Amino acid sequence: MNSAKTQMPAKVAIKLHQLDTDLTLLLEVLKDYSEKTLNKKPAEDKWSVLQIMQHLILVEGYGQSYVEKKLSFNPELKKAGFPVVWRTFLMKTYLKFPIKINAPEAVSGESLPEYSSFWDTAKKWKHQRESLKAMFENMPPEHYDKELYKHPIAGKLTLNGLLDFNISHFARHKKQINKILKKSFKIND
Repeated sequence: MNSAKTQMPAKVAIKLHQLDTDLTLLLEVLKDYSEKTLNKKPAEDKWSVLQIMQHLILVEGYGQSYVEKKLSFNPELKKAGFPVVWRTFLMKTYLKFPIKINAPEAVSGESLPEYSSFWDTAKKWKHQRESLKAMFENMPPEHYDKELYKHPIAGKLTLNGLLDFNISHFARHKKQINKILKKSFKIND
């Protein structure tokens, strides 16, 4: 990737803005909860709110790392066609349903700390997001319509598909966070 900023497609800029807005709104709500509440698991085999946040940070980072690593080999990239549009649609639709999906070990289990600080986690997420935005700002325009990202289940997607995944994945886990918080007693318990 070159170091000069390029003009990203408008739909990509809109999706990055949506991710930022979603994150800002989530952090605004969560800042009023105690760390005890945010670190409390709803059940032994469930994640706490902060573990969900850590999971989302890891997933976002792995998607970015995949793209950066793939580009480091200067690969011949296939132009995306209808199958990519279809896979993206199926992935987004699947994530809307409350069907349990086992996350890969690299972004779950031992990778998620048992206890973490809200503000440290928020800072880590904002740093990850800035890194993601920088990748998109420096992306050559010819890469946007290529099969550049590979989702573990959906398969090959475009960079736009990577953002669609991040948005849908965030929305899915935001519902999970809201459900956990509804079961919490009160703010600053």
